[in-house]
Amino acid sequence: MIPQSFIDDLLARLDIVDVVGKRIQLKRAGANLSACCPFHDERSPSFTVSPTKQFFHCFGCAAHGNAIGFVMEYENLGFVEAVESLAASVGLEVPDDRGPPTGQGPSRSKSETLRPLLDAAAAFYRQKLRDTPRAVDYLKRRGLNGEVAKRFGLGYAPDGWDALSSVIKDYRNNADAVEAGLVVAGESGKRHDRFRDRIMFPITDAAGRMIGFGGRILDRGEPKYLNSPETPLFSKGRELFGLWPAKDAMKRDNRVIVVEGYMDVVALAQHGVENAVATLGTATTPTHVQKLLRMVDEIVYCFDGDAAGRRAAWRALENSLGVLRDDARIKFLFLPDSEDPDTYVRQVGAEGFRDALSNALSLAEFMVRELTAQAEGDTVEAAAQIVHRAEPLLRQIQAPALALLLRKRIADAAGLSSGEVDGLVGRAAASQRPRAPAIRQRQPAGSLAGLLLARILRAPPLARHLDPARTGSLPDDGITHALRHVLETCSAQPGLSMEMLAGQLRDSPHRAVCREAARLTRDLPDDIDLEQEVLELARRLPEATPEAAPTDIAALDPAARAAWLAKLRERKGV
Repeated sequence: MIPQSFIDDLLARLDIVDVVGKRIQLKRAGANLSACCPFHDERSPSFTVSPTKQFFHCFGCAAHGNAIGFVMEYENLGFVEAVESLAASVGLEVPDDRGPPTGQGPSRSKSETLRPLLDAAAAFYRQKLRDTPRAVDYLKRRGLNGEVAKRFGLGYAPDGWDALSSVIKDYRNNADAVEAGLVVAGESGKRHDRFRDRIMFPITDAAGRMIGFGGRILDRGEPKYLNSPETPLFSKGRELFGLWPAKDAMKRDNRVIVVEGYMDVVALAQHGVENAVATLGTATTPTHVQKLLRMVDEIVYCFDGDAAGRRAAWRALENSLGVLRDDARIKFLFLPDSEDPDTYVRQVGAEGFRDALSNALSLAEFMVRELTAQAEGDTVEAAAQIVHRAEPLLRQIQAPALALLLRKRIADAAGLSSGEVDGLVGRAAASQRPRAPAIRQRQPAGSLAGLLLARILRAPPLARHLDPARTGSLPDDGITHALRHVLETCSAQPGLSMEMLAGQLRDSPHRAVCREAARLTRDLPDDIDLEQEVLELARRLPEATPEAAPTDIAALDPAARAAWLAKLRERKGV
């Protein structure tokens, strides 16, 4: 058995929107996200995912559950398999259910062993801040008060080599303290605290649980900022500082401000701008953007107005394009030279900062401005440079409306028509596209029974054209059994609709095969003549054999597969 504590920790590490969104296309619908249900065929979305409650529900077929349940249903996995798959995706190791070796205690997940150490260290650092006037004075000089320090759990790491030995049991031999990133083990075997003489900024996950630390040197020294290393709980490419304290304000404003430093986040919060987060010593990643766009519809990147700030903004733009939605907004706020969010908000206050946010550049404005600035003059060559540099950016965009509008902006900037830009981008994409490898078709795509099953599930009345007895010439496998069951069900209940049939199949032993077949219908055009399709496929039934209609055409050698597919293409729709 997998410990419940591990399941709880896994679910806390996962975001169901991310889990579901990697498998089906989700669209924002108010506070939730929606899609056409992957477990039954439907034309209008009735499947919803709740980011706050972390569950999914379909109002059409009543499927519901958490992230583990979704993967079990979608990928037809058992509970243990689903847990193992999801655990691997977040770098967790499932505890061995066979039990520990004789004489050892029960196995524990990494969160069970590492998080208590992080919690103990955080409490220790908070206490040391209160006991160290020098550290308190530093925060006061930076304009921070005790209330905001308490809100963010700020602390102080003493200037000693083994100060944490007072809270970490068996400090000299504790491997977990090293794995948690609190202690550094040298080559000679000596150990010492990673953070020394630093103001400590606890880093929490989206659920508010400790995963790591950031430390700012108190006086002079290098590095100025030091983060926890990559650990089983902490990855700087996934996490953001201040996300947990900012969640309520983000929800209220439907906006998040992304800045570069811990002090920027804390200073903005103290002055009333509470919806700011910071990256952790790295450029904004697509994972960061996806995480934030699951919570809000607008991201404002706030950078210094100097060359370094513009470069950071451009990297943020590049990493945002591939995960943008048409209903999301990306903006860029550039502060005056020599200013950062910390100093700027102290000068202008919260209202002045919000006024500046209202004048932030849109993604399109920033992109076109930078592309035209990089081009040299108003010449044919300059126009070519604009299109050349825009082309790889435009090809990243998956949001159709945004892609269209940006191409129009680029066309205007280059003095071309939208069609000309589309042609250039399309040709460049075709010339760079690698030859696609053979893709293994998922069951039941490669079988005649599967093709029929997919169409009957979409239009149950068409079952009248098929006699279940005629399926006897098909391979004796699960797909044929499912087709026969569906035909018999439709024959017994002639008035079944697509939704009613899906509901009856929910408790059927053929549910998984039917669910897989239903996915095929999403690739069928809306104007397809399904009745003609079924009739054409039905005419093949008498000659169907395992050789003529293999259950997995990808298992054939290339020549046999090509011959079989060519034969299928002779008939309309197959």
